[in-house]
Amino acid sequence: MPSPEAAPEPERESWAPLLAVCAGYFMVILDVTIINVAVPVIGRELSASLTGIQWITDGYTLVFAGFLLTGGALGDRLGNRRVFCSGVAVFTVSSAACALAPSAPFLVAARLVEGLGAALIVPGSLALLQQAYPAPTARSRAFGLWGSMAGIAASAGPLLGGLLVTVVGWRWVFLINLPVGAACLVLTLRHVARSPRRAARALDWPAQCAVVAAVALLTAALNEAGRRGWSDPAVLAAVGLAVLAGAAFAVRERLARSPALPRNLLRSRAMSGGAVIGLLFNFGFYGMVFTASLEFQHQRGFSALGTGLALFPAVAMTMFASALSGRLTRRTGDRPLVISGMLLAALGLAGWAAAGADPDYPLLVAPMMAAGFGTSFALTGSTATVMGAAPQAYSGAASALFNTTRQIGSATGVALGGSLLAMATDYSTGLRTSMVIGAFAYLAAAAIAWSCVPTQSQKPRET
Repeated sequence: MPSPEAAPEPERESWAPLLAVCAGYFMVILDVTIINVAVPVIGRELSASLTGIQWITDGYTLVFAGFLLTGGALGDRLGNRRVFCSGVAVFTVSSAACALAPSAPFLVAARLVEGLGAALIVPGSLALLQQAYPAPTARSRAFGLWGSMAGIAASAGPLLGGLLVTVVGWRWVFLINLPVGAACLVLTLRHVARSPRRAARALDWPAQCAVVAAVALLTAALNEAGRRGWSDPAVLAAVGLAVLAGAAFAVRERLARSPALPRNLLRSRAMSGGAVIGLLFNFGFYGMVFTASLEFQHQRGFSALGTGLALFPAVAMTMFASALSGRLTRRTGDRPLVISGMLLAALGLAGWAAAGADPDYPLLVAPMMAAGFGTSFALTGSTATVMGAAPQAYSGAASALFNTTRQIGSATGVALGGSLLAMATDYSTGLRTSMVIGAFAYLAAAAIAWSCVPTQSQKPRET
């Protein structure tokens, strides 16, 4: 029988799986934003065309968003740890290829492969946390810290990218992933238990191809809408094709013997509601970060490094909010935390909109802090809601669904923000309109959480 002194040892070691998973997730989200600062320099050095520059940034996002559900299905079938590690390896090797790219076409191809690696990493990350932390309280804390990685990485990207490009050159924007990827692989293989394989679970390739096409086309349409406008023929065609691909996926799922997303899961209020909440708060948060970045750089003349520092108040709150919500969820349940977080974030964006046409920067600090804190505070509960609604056999698919809707929310927020800035009679009006719409998205998420997110009495008791 183990001695009392030996009992705490597993608790001290329990941070290792969280560190491993969060390292992989941090790399994935960082690469979405860190590239923005480096793209002008890359374009000049590699003599890239405007189209080539766009594909350096958008190609990664398209493949990442399009293959998330496929990554989740592969994790459930082959084992989430195996697919997660494969994704980390693909991501790390392709990052090295990006850093060594001799030409723009080579860099675009490497970025596409990098996006594929990201799509294998993200669904497995949540599934592995659910596996590593079965106790509800520990799991909520892990989900909270996992979620804070997104806000920190997304907002720190411009700051870190500006430093690297200025000091050591743009290739280090990709080389920085190599030590992180290597450490992630070592930690995962040593400290994360093997995941069960369900070889009997068939992969419905027609359905997977349809959903890849639907999400990739929709993401492409949203990316282009911010540049071309919503009435552009290419944007409308992409939206129409995305709808057709989505309809084909729905028909195939209804006929399939082993659907990628069983209908009883989608009928679950917790599952579907949590996914919609994720879409709405990503819409609000990333729309705010995008429009704020443009405001600081184009209207106030901040450098890329200065913009990263200006956005820091939103980032600084994410880790604190996630840790706090993870501790409170045992007492309150997830619903009060999600609702209060969404209301606080809505208040933050509304405060920015009400600050006037050209407010002094100090007046924007509190709204940014409220948006960052509220989003991160709600993310823990919404993540736990989605993952708690899925049986273990479909944890990868549930994670993939949640992250796919969040990616669509991010792309929609950025696209709409860009369109509003382009169409408005003056920059200030477009920015404030974007903030108001984001605030309404947060309010809608709070309303959905009221009926979809479980209360304390509905949560499983920790044993």
